[in-house]
Amino acid sequence: MAWTRATHVRTGALWVGLYLLLTLAPLALVMAGGAGWLGDAGAVRGERGFWREFSVALGFVGLAMMTLQFVLTARFPWLKAPFGSDVVYAFHRQISLISVALIVAHPVILAFLDPADIARRVNPLTAPPAGLAGTGATLALLVLVIVSVFREKLRLSYDAWRRTHAILAVLAVGLGVAHVLFVGHYLATPAQRALWLAYTLAWVGLIVYVRVFKPAAELRRPWVVERVTPRAGRAWSLTLRAQGHEGLRFSPGQFAWITMFSSPFSDREHPFSFSGSAEARGELEFTIKELGDFTARVKDARPGERVYVDGPFGALSADRHPDARGFLLLAAGIGITPMISHIRTFADRGDPRPLVLIYGNNTREDVAFFEELEALKARCNLRVVHVLARPPEGWPGERGFITREVLERHVPGEWLAGRERFEAFICGPVPMMDAVEKALFSLGVPMGDFHAERFNLV
Repeated sequence: MAWTRATHVRTGALWVGLYLLLTLAPLALVMAGGAGWLGDAGAVRGERGFWREFSVALGFVGLAMMTLQFVLTARFPWLKAPFGSDVVYAFHRQISLISVALIVAHPVILAFLDPADIARRVNPLTAPPAGLAGTGATLALLVLVIVSVFREKLRLSYDAWRRTHAILAVLAVGLGVAHVLFVGHYLATPAQRALWLAYTLAWVGLIVYVRVFKPAAELRRPWVVERVTPRAGRAWSLTLRAQGHEGLRFSPGQFAWITMFSSPFSDREHPFSFSGSAEARGELEFTIKELGDFTARVKDARPGERVYVDGPFGALSADRHPDARGFLLLAAGIGITPMISHIRTFADRGDPRPLVLIYGNNTREDVAFFEELEALKARCNLRVVHVLARPPEGWPGERGFITREVLERHVPGEWLAGRERFEAFICGPVPMMDAVEKALFSLGVPMGDFHAERFNLV
């Protein structure tokens, strides 16, 4: 199937519509069933009014959203393909806050309506099972948000945060589903029982898939370290060779999650862009800069050591734009990795379309792949523009940062004038990506023609 921009738009619209349907389906069935929405039978005094019914509606929608969060983070490539992984994770973060707000609003509204009854329901000594489960789910959600928002201030490592996040999420949704089951009013009709059974089974199935089946599949398809090559700017290229299988196919610009020094069941995996050619069979390369505890250990990997790979993912690829006449590659620092993958792939494929690489670094010594980039000019239609913030004396190239003026000087005029269709890919520190996106937009480049993926997963 040839994936075009129109195909991605249609597929994305389909997923958005399906998400809304699954989010609102429990609420719609409860309304259609005519059952009461609150608590154990006879627990709430007085007639049900609008605000009581409204509070339960918010809780239903919030719980459905939380259940669907497991789908968003399960790394289904077909789900993320229309949007890109960074957009899906950004949506996951924002919708998590909305779902928590909806769920918390449920007991808050009830507390205003009947403070004494809510006090009874949240008191561990007097609360019915439904109250205990609901209170536990709410507390788990609040702790989850606090740990995620204030991870750096709490000095939680990335691995510790991931494990804590997973445990709290499972606990919150599990207790939320238990709250629904204990209340019982939501299971008054066969359709309601079937829906909640389907949601519960799907949720449990996703957990088993992510925590058992996916790691087991990675365990059966190991990779081994072929070599570790030092690069400029405190970076290392990790070359892997498939062991006992044919490898995997990816598109230039994509990334994968890799697990080193551990089992794939350990949940100690990290995302990195492919830096090798997509045409290399049975071999992968990742170029990783020393930025933290895990990345500082990459250079210590030894040939023959096992590594596990989950991928590919990502939408920052020329393969998604077969109708483009050329590509503008904008990189800073280690953001060169998806760009060198594109260049190597184009060279191996003999793709004649022009590539313009504008590559920013602090100093000449920080420029990774400097010599290889020069050599690749002979193998593909490549133009390289280096931009140095602190250039050496006599530096003939661009100075400072990648600005609108730099783009005006080096991006082909027919591209900026819209006479030839091109796509721009951006990768680097977040301030650089934000500045370059603004510069491109100010030059009249449509937002749909430049693309960036941000690896902000927290």
